[in-house]
Amino acid sequence: MGVVRGLTGAAGKRAPSGGSVERVDEDVSVRVFRPGSGPAPGLLWIHGGGYVIGSAAMADPFCRGVARHLGGVAAAVEYRLAPEHPFPAPLEDCYAALRWLAAQPDVDAERIVIGGESAGGGLAAALALLARERGEVRPILQVLSYPMLDDRTSERTDVDPRSLRLWSLNANRFGWGAYLGAAGEVPPLAAPARYEDLSGLPPAWIGVGTNDLFLDEDLAYAERLREAGVPCDVHTVEGAYHGFDLVERRAGVSREYVRARIAAVREAFSGSSGG
Repeated sequence: MGVVRGLTGAAGKRAPSGGSVERVDEDVSVRVFRPGSGPAPGLLWIHGGGYVIGSAAMADPFCRGVARHLGGVAAAVEYRLAPEHPFPAPLEDCYAALRWLAAQPDVDAERIVIGGESAGGGLAAALALLARERGEVRPILQVLSYPMLDDRTSERTDVDPRSLRLWSLNANRFGWGAYLGAAGEVPPLAAPARYEDLSGLPPAWIGVGTNDLFLDEDLAYAERLREAGVPCDVHTVEGAYHGFDLVERRAGVSREYVRARIAAVREAFSGSSGG
């Protein structure tokens, strides 16, 4: 884990091509791409890595594309990682970044999309819940790319490990253990699948592959959102494994997946999302 952290951490310290690194507070920074005019809609993206590794730099291509092609101010948050910083620190870091983005003079605070992949998708789902609780910023869409939502998946015994790549049951158990720390009873904001009331949340886009450990928990969350009256578009990729679009960026299925995700953001920015 230390080697991977070192590599991703080094990348995160370099300013992104076409963007900048800006400080939110003493614990949090964001990598920001601006279209050059405003007020513009905003995107807050949260990177994956099982809550224990990863860097905001992972989102540079996606955020750069949102700024360049959709005209949005796209910011990826560098949140603190577990196990050194378990829940709620990473979520509070993301919330601080959301408030920072909404306060930027070139951002339309009424048109902010939040999203992320894997653990970042789980944090984005939790951020939507936290934003609803606090009522300061109201995101218009949550983009959840194979989100890590339910710690109870780690205890499943019916999963064939041969169907999984990149993220296994053991890795999932480690990630959740690091993030939850000594929390005791799992707080619903730590594992959004445990949150009872999903009403009043922003519309959601959920994407996941059929060979992803998170398939069932993601589909179950989508169904619960719909039952709560929240529009939810589900994009299922046949045969895709966890993180496939990051590992095989040039593959046709990955390009199509990213296009679908971009389309959801474009619709929200234009005010035509919600079904």
